[in-house]
Amino acid sequence: MHEKYASCIQACHACVAECNHCAMACLQEDNVKMMARCIALDVDCAEICALAAAAMARGSENARRICAACADVCQACGDECGKHRHDHCQRCAAACRRCAEECRRMATA
Repeated sequence: MHEKYASCIQACHACVAECNHCAMACLQEDNVKMMARCIALDVDCAEICALAAAAMARGSENARRICAACADVCQACGDECGKHRHDHCQRCAAACRRCAEECRRMATA
């Protein structure tokens, strides 16, 4: 089962890594308070992406529903990160958008 969703699982894992990196990098920015929503969404996104990847890997009957929710969270995180000029935010936004695409595709397959 997990081979069928390999592309989506990979996108989720990549998004986890970028979101975790972005959250930690945001904490090092001069105006951390301005980055609060970005950090919060990074953490939520990393968590749901990890859950989605695990659900797909084990063939969970809830994988499609989890991936649909994951796509929404990834979109929100990508939109927020995309507002910031920092390289780590831009990389995170790209990973989030890719993951949202993959999860939407998986959820409607």
